[in-house]
Amino acid sequence: MQGLVENTSRILKSLFPDGASLHEPCFGGNEWKYVKECIDTVWVSSVGRYVDRFEADLASFTGTKRAVVTVNGTAALFMCLKLAGVKNDDEVLMPALTFVATANAAMQAGAHPHFVDCDERSLGVDPQKLEKYLEEITQKRNGACVNKNSGRRIAALIVMHAFGHPSDMDALAEVSKKYGLVLIEDAAESLGSYLNGRHTGQWGSFAALSFNGNKTVTTGGGGAILTNDEAAARLAKHLTTTAKEPHPWRYFHDQVGYNHRMPNINAALGCAQLEQLPSFLEKKRKLAHSYMEAFSGVSGLKVFSEPENARSNYWLNLLMLGKADPALRDEILDSAHKHCILCRPAWVLMNKLPMFKDCQKMDLSCSENLEGRLVCLPSSAFLSK
Repeated sequence: MQGLVENTSRILKSLFPDGASLHEPCFGGNEWKYVKECIDTVWVSSVGRYVDRFEADLASFTGTKRAVVTVNGTAALFMCLKLAGVKNDDEVLMPALTFVATANAAMQAGAHPHFVDCDERSLGVDPQKLEKYLEEITQKRNGACVNKNSGRRIAALIVMHAFGHPSDMDALAEVSKKYGLVLIEDAAESLGSYLNGRHTGQWGSFAALSFNGNKTVTTGGGGAILTNDEAAARLAKHLTTTAKEPHPWRYFHDQVGYNHRMPNINAALGCAQLEQLPSFLEKKRKLAHSYMEAFSGVSGLKVFSEPENARSNYWLNLLMLGKADPALRDEILDSAHKHCILCRPAWVLMNKLPMFKDCQKMDLSCSENLEGRLVCLPSSAFLSK
């Protein structure tokens, strides 16, 4: 074990002798020009031309009909659930191996997270295991998919593209269709990732993006809803802007709405970042291949590579230990941090967090195994040599 820690530390120090953060944004384009225009024209809030432009640019890049930008990725995911018709006391299937925002959004929508397992090759929801599980625990009741154990409707399946790697979406779409579930993609980490030539976000009825400061493209804080449903997009725009009816001066709101608007100044930053996205993606792929080469001779671990038929954005590069060993993982992390190389583990599984410990869950053996094997490596685009 000690030899593996030393080898890993040696390689990381050779790659980053001055240390490295996990993921930093790159500002090398028109960011200041566009943001300064917002300031000079005082169009800094949620109305402005950069909001419209960013939405159009996102839809064009991802191949979806509409994008609606929001204040953050959690707000986007929450709105996806509302648009999907998820109601109070419904259950929402989602991976246990995910960032907490996935489960938080369901709770904020009044639903119950229901945790399912992943597969090792994509790190996303395992479609075969999920289908077998649903066969065992569900029944049709008045046209709805009902959990026989809880008596609640299972309304939706959220598939999260972990660390930017596309899940097995064709198979998961079939499972969702078979059980009458609305399919939602948590694509917060996968802007610039493709499966069989299609950008993530095109399989689900709705998808959510994030533009947090640590994402491939950042607006400081922000998110977006992707959909091919024009009516749903119009409703999303209406609800995220406090459900105010358009009028030159009257304030009339026709239903409960949400102040989830992205400010123009953030959208301006996003437009400049999106212009550079192809370059970011190439640099991140080059960094991923550098990691694969650097660790190729080390036994007991490997660098995770994109799934078959996928082109991943490699948002965060991953070391995967040969077997689950949380103590070894933590030794690697401690050694890296001593040299200011800010690696981190994968997330604690959602079912282990105190607020979700009583939620429904299936056998999570693969997720539990991966939790003790994954180390996230520095992955900023500018680290590519």
